[in-house]
Amino acid sequence: MRQPKCFLIAIALLTPLNIFSQNSQPIELQRLTESIELDGLSFEPAWETIEPLPLTMYLPVFQGQSSERTEIRVAYDDEFIYASGRFYDNDPSGIRINSLYRDRWSGDDAFAIYIDPLNDNENALWFMTTPAGIRSDIALSGDAEGTDNPSWNTFWDVATKVTGEGWFAEMRIPLSSLRFQESDGRVVMGLTVTRYIARKNERVTFPSIEPKYAFRKPSVAQDVVLSGIHSRKPVYVTPYALGGLARSSQLNNDQTKFNYQRDYQNDIGADVKYTLSDNLTLDLTANTDFAQVEADDRQVNLTRFSLFFPEKRQFFQERSSLFDFNMGHGNRLLHTRRIGLTDQGEPVRILGGARLVGRAGLWNIGFINMQTEKQNASTPSENFGVLRLKHPVFNSYSYAGGMMTSRIDQNGHYSLAYGLDGTVRVAGDEYLTLKWSQSLQEDYIKDNGFRPLETGQMYATWARRTIKGLSYSAQFARAGSQYDPGIGFVQHSDFTFLQGVISYTLFPQSETLRNHSWNNVTILRFRNDDNKLESSYFAPWWDFETKSGATGWIEPRWQYENVPDTFQLSEKANVPSGRYHFFDMWLNYKSAPGGLLYAEGDAIIGTFYDGWRYSFSLSPTWRISKHLELGGTYDIDIIRFSKRDQSFTSHLGRLKIQTAVNARFSAQAYVQLSTAAHVVGANTIIRYNVSEGTDLWIVYNHNLNTDRMRQQPALPLTSSNVLIVKYTHTFTL
Repeated sequence: MRQPKCFLIAIALLTPLNIFSQNSQPIELQRLTESIELDGLSFEPAWETIEPLPLTMYLPVFQGQSSERTEIRVAYDDEFIYASGRFYDNDPSGIRINSLYRDRWSGDDAFAIYIDPLNDNENALWFMTTPAGIRSDIALSGDAEGTDNPSWNTFWDVATKVTGEGWFAEMRIPLSSLRFQESDGRVVMGLTVTRYIARKNERVTFPSIEPKYAFRKPSVAQDVVLSGIHSRKPVYVTPYALGGLARSSQLNNDQTKFNYQRDYQNDIGADVKYTLSDNLTLDLTANTDFAQVEADDRQVNLTRFSLFFPEKRQFFQERSSLFDFNMGHGNRLLHTRRIGLTDQGEPVRILGGARLVGRAGLWNIGFINMQTEKQNASTPSENFGVLRLKHPVFNSYSYAGGMMTSRIDQNGHYSLAYGLDGTVRVAGDEYLTLKWSQSLQEDYIKDNGFRPLETGQMYATWARRTIKGLSYSAQFARAGSQYDPGIGFVQHSDFTFLQGVISYTLFPQSETLRNHSWNNVTILRFRNDDNKLESSYFAPWWDFETKSGATGWIEPRWQYENVPDTFQLSEKANVPSGRYHFFDMWLNYKSAPGGLLYAEGDAIIGTFYDGWRYSFSLSPTWRISKHLELGGTYDIDIIRFSKRDQSFTSHLGRLKIQTAVNARFSAQAYVQLSTAAHVVGANTIIRYNVSEGTDLWIVYNHNLNTDRMRQQPALPLTSSNVLIVKYTHTFTL
């Protein structure tokens, strides 16, 4: 157990130097003295008593002169935080309304408010609307260095109005939808507000945020004080009922042909959300169902390692960043997709469970316990448990914490894991992160005992976090050959990993460029069993962002791979064991996001192991109107191994049609074609949002086999299809 002790000693010995917050002097947020009508227009006497916030241009030119008059006000009462915007426009016909789809920003004009309710300078909640009144809410983590979570949703309201003077908006966010810490009748939160003018790629913010920082970083938000507020403790009960019909193809007992098997579905269940305290929430679920979750994007695997698919299910979204325990190099101590889903993405019934997230004192607490149903002899009923704790150390930008996970089946077999982690802001923009985790597999411990180096992974990184001037990071990771957390994700094992990244970003006085940067990344991965270099990667690149919002990069890449065992790319092509040096060039361009036509393209051309690779990707989006958007992706990978007379060509096509009659009634059709998997899949979701928390869903999934003769007996044309109707209704107690 030397590694965890060394970890704690290292954290304890670090002394924070020159720690500061750009906007650390709190200001008193104004209270509303009268009621308002949520109609988008903020001209009531109550609003006139609220002073507009001083705004600063963030882009295209920091502290430049704003082209349009903007007034943003934020206030509160005993139950809500309110935000209003008066977004005047000299050319109202230029206001962009590209979509009416919930949680979908399509380059529209926008108004957003970012709230760091716990003022931890690490996590924030993003509430955004457009001139059409479309709501989008996202949970941000890792001080904008982590992963945004667009699947997170909560209860809030918005109203907008477009007039001949511009557009106007009002937001109303219940305090019960936030988790905050009260001290002596005062609550301190972080606050950032922005207006975005799409056709000009112009953004103004409060507070003033230097371009060296992402404007969404919680640590550069303005600290604001709310007095005399106390969170309500409502109980939200959301039962559901569904019915449907599924049909799947099954091989008969004689294995001579496929027959279709029908399965009539009807089910009920419920979720309960209860606020235990100002910032501690308990979620309970019974007979959980995720029928309306959007299908995963299909991927083509050109490596010998597992692909990663993100979690999209709503039950796991709130404060999901608290459970983020990324060990680097593709490994995670916890990946909640292992709960209630097979490795192939097929659902396993969840009988029920509980989830507790929030803060008690200075402790951030996360707890999950879920029970799945027995499927068959090879998939027994299992219990999944997670406990996560984090505590600030030294300053509000640093923390230390730990996590424990358990996976125990009905036969008593177990897989346990634990981890310790911490991040310290050492000085200015310099951050040190240390992590240690270990898996405790029943069979391995019985035979080999407690061997931390074989069953553990360590991780360390030092980084300078800035997007202006010099930034860098140095990363070290080592994982043992038996590292396998039962609810985690392991892409690599038995390795030692080194990575260095250095960047220098300039904001030139230019008519076209907003910024551009020179970068380099170097990666070395060694096998632990023989200490030989397994992979190396060296890539200098230049990237840019124009003042219109277009971005792109040019990246030459040198790679070395020492392949221990032959691996398959397809039925007709493989990569034999051996040592390979190869080089390619990666080009990327993404057009400005505000146009009705928007596209991103990639091209990768070069050698690939002992052959050649030609990969092209094009992702156009056509915003036909605010009611209809067509988006698609076409990827083609052409692999040629001429010396071995092998080749592999993969086509991957995606077509997404999104339509909305208004902000409540919408539909989406998502069709995917993969020649590598020999399937065409269609996922159609129709949603009628009756009111916040009450929805009617119609879901239809259809999968076709494109190469029916690839095995005998011949596969049926349709491999499976399912139609489900689901209704949810939220009661507030």
